[in-house]
Amino acid sequence: MNQPGGTAQKRLPIQPPFGIHYSWVIVAVLAVVQIFGSSIFFVAGIMVPPLSDPQGDFRWSVFEITTAISVYYVFGAMYAPISGHLGDRFGARRMMLAGTVMYGVGMASLGFITQVWHFFLFYSVFMSATASITMVPMMASVSVWFRRRLGVAIGILWSVGGIGTALMAPIMAELLEMFGWRETFLLVGATGSGIMLLVWPFVRSKPADIGITPFGTMASDPPPLVRTPAINKLRLKVFNRSMRQTHAFWNLPLIHGLGCAGHGIVLIFVVPYAVNQGISLTDAALTISILSLVSLLSRLGSPILAEQYGPRKTMAASLLIQGLTVFILFTAQEVWVFYLFAVVFGLGFGGEWTSYLEINRRYFGDGPMGGAYGAQMTGAMMGHAVTTVLAGLVIFTTGSYILVFTISAAFSLTGVLIIASLDNTSHVLIPDWEGSLPPEARSNFVPGAAGDDD
Repeated sequence: MNQPGGTAQKRLPIQPPFGIHYSWVIVAVLAVVQIFGSSIFFVAGIMVPPLSDPQGDFRWSVFEITTAISVYYVFGAMYAPISGHLGDRFGARRMMLAGTVMYGVGMASLGFITQVWHFFLFYSVFMSATASITMVPMMASVSVWFRRRLGVAIGILWSVGGIGTALMAPIMAELLEMFGWRETFLLVGATGSGIMLLVWPFVRSKPADIGITPFGTMASDPPPLVRTPAINKLRLKVFNRSMRQTHAFWNLPLIHGLGCAGHGIVLIFVVPYAVNQGISLTDAALTISILSLVSLLSRLGSPILAEQYGPRKTMAASLLIQGLTVFILFTAQEVWVFYLFAVVFGLGFGGEWTSYLEINRRYFGDGPMGGAYGAQMTGAMMGHAVTTVLAGLVIFTTGSYILVFTISAAFSLTGVLIIASLDNTSHVLIPDWEGSLPPEARSNFVPGAAGDDD
């Protein structure tokens, strides 16, 4: 019987021990990836003091360094939709392998830089591609593994990523002070890529690859279809076209950009600001660690609350906390004040960017999310890019960290206002997107039904 929907040979299901659904194995593996993928840009502020040290090996200006970090975000914005599309096209398994190899090569290359243009090439251009590949397709792919409890899965992923950042910040600072630049990046690169290679064999792109259904699937849910590559490509094209016709598709990247602009300034400049106040690099780096550890609460809780009470409320509350608590830094001169700030700011920071997969599902249903999430990551990266170079220029011309922290608060609070203008999340914005597809490409297509060839 001819089946245009593209049925495939039946695969034997994989059953992890202790009755664990394989979806949680995927969460565990991708959590490991988040530790290293997110650390590429969350610990960017750790690099500023050694690169700008007048008695160090580099002696670059803060403006040169922040411009390079800004260019990193610009390229990240360019790569995000491409990575999302490639993830939808080739699957998380292939993308993770590519990102793992790139991580090892890129970190090792950073260890041998001697001039500013080397930093631009290997960090701004190459490592931004690495971060995009190890994060965008990986996070977007989680949606297909869960019919229910997606919020819990996303919360776990982002929480483990926060643990990774909390550990990586003081570890890298300590390694830089003990061994120097080259040995630090060689060691971190080899360790990170090695660990990711060890867990890579457990990655699968979707439940159908191992003959199972997504976690939380009920008997009343429609069965998943395995389609031909041509039909998947057509569905992806039509789905993305429908998403782009909604206001939410364009507003969400803007909100993500404003939120990341707000916390991006803090993540990069709170460490050099603390050092400028007479605090040691290792003690200052603990600000990032505390911030990341506290953010575990909101990283885990915000997706769960978003799933239960709605993502707009959690996103607005998180941005409000993130914007208001920056003012604590205005009087920070002692290390305990920086740690107090980290505790409060971390609650808002962890919830600002962890509800996007949930709001995507509310607005766009169960279609392929790589394009939507990629667009939102483009907004995030552009927010980082614009404010990083802007803040670097402000410090270069005025020397005022207080002014750049004011800019941070302004961006976060503007994001709250735009969230208020979003559509209600109680209904899907594109419920009829499959209407322009041929019958055999629709979700309700039944092979062998009337009209199908025998």
